[in-house]
Amino acid sequence: MSVWQALLLAVVIAPGVVFGALSLLWLLGWTASERVLTRITAATYTLAATGVAALLWHLAATNSFAMSLRMGDWFVVHGYEFPLVLQVDRLSLPFLALTVVLVGLIGQFSATYLHRDHGFLRFYLLLHLFAFGSLLLFSAGSFDLLVGGWELVGITSVLLIAFFQYRSEPVDSALRVFGVYRACDIGLLVAVFAMHHFAGTASMVGGPPVLTGGQATVVGLLLLLAASGKSAQVPFSGWLPRAMEGPTPSSAIFYGAISVHAGSYLLLRAQPILAESGWATAAVITIGALTALHGTIVGRACSDAKTSLAYASLAQLGVIYVEIGLGWTWLAVAHILGHAVSRTLQFLRAPSMLHDYHQMHAAAGGHLAQTGQHYESALPSRVQLWLYRHAMDRGHLDTILDRLVVFPLHSLSAVLGRVDQWGVQRQEPRRRQINRLTLPVRTAGQDGVIDA
Repeated sequence: MSVWQALLLAVVIAPGVVFGALSLLWLLGWTASERVLTRITAATYTLAATGVAALLWHLAATNSFAMSLRMGDWFVVHGYEFPLVLQVDRLSLPFLALTVVLVGLIGQFSATYLHRDHGFLRFYLLLHLFAFGSLLLFSAGSFDLLVGGWELVGITSVLLIAFFQYRSEPVDSALRVFGVYRACDIGLLVAVFAMHHFAGTASMVGGPPVLTGGQATVVGLLLLLAASGKSAQVPFSGWLPRAMEGPTPSSAIFYGAISVHAGSYLLLRAQPILAESGWATAAVITIGALTALHGTIVGRACSDAKTSLAYASLAQLGVIYVEIGLGWTWLAVAHILGHAVSRTLQFLRAPSMLHDYHQMHAAAGGHLAQTGQHYESALPSRVQLWLYRHAMDRGHLDTILDRLVVFPLHSLSAVLGRVDQWGVQRQEPRRRQINRLTLPVRTAGQDGVIDA
């Protein structure tokens, strides 16, 4: 292992090590103070950012396109292997830098935002775990290992949405998000299985597996399902406003910067596969365009700042999907980086933004012009009313998913539960008969009843 490979490994596992150490100390009865937590967080991500900068300098100085580190296999079963391989290249390096810089910024901001909150330690533990999952996702050298980072990002998202668990709304919203994640993540798991079946590998070192024709269509659509769930694309957009129940810092880092762009990163990694399938490419462009339109319309009718910002993010994510589908890779990367930084800033200063808006509104005598009026005036009044109703109900997407997916699954679960109970009741007489036949024979002894 070279020095640069060791540096890559250190950058990726540093947040995980901090999470593990702080969790173990908490289990042993020692809880770090707020000052200690914030200083550890600042030191961790300062060093991580320095490490990423050093890796960038090394790749530029050596004119290298990529560097990988293979640490063996987690396990091997027959022809299937789960490789532990990290990779840094021109695609993953910007995402690594974005993660360490923004997580460090959120860590410093949260020191004031969550001061004296009972969940202060819990928030920082989840923040470190999220950073570890994100770095693992962005530096994974195989789709197998990417699944591990993907799941860590998902579970920390759910736990931070339910951060204020003493209220029922955050918990209900977290369960809804968890359900969407679970349903869509099936696409990623099946896609990885299909890669092994079709190509014998799911490695990303040197590019994704080579697939053609129908194989690329199947894998591309499965990856699109997983990416759409993580990035809240139509028809799974309903969970994004629910995620605003979490603390503002976690909303900024998850749904403005990193977590919602994980789906875009997955598609960027799999773009050679998408390029081999016209159906998959068309699906990416179509879903992105519908999401951009949906986010723009609904965002104009939102009554609170965080939800409005969430739908603004949704509109930009849709545009990014269109760019990926068209093959504009580096435009999409630049769009992601710029959008993540600007949206994080907007989420963090949302209260100040409202204050500034009220000041401007008062200074203008209450006559601030609304944006988009020229578009609305071009539409008939009946269409405007229909669009307003559509926006107020957020595209009816939750209703459609409930009727077509959630309620049928609940009904199926109830039916299966009754079938299971019926099976148990049928087996109960036989179980009693077996128990009677296997009861020990008891004989009387001098000191009482003794088992024979």
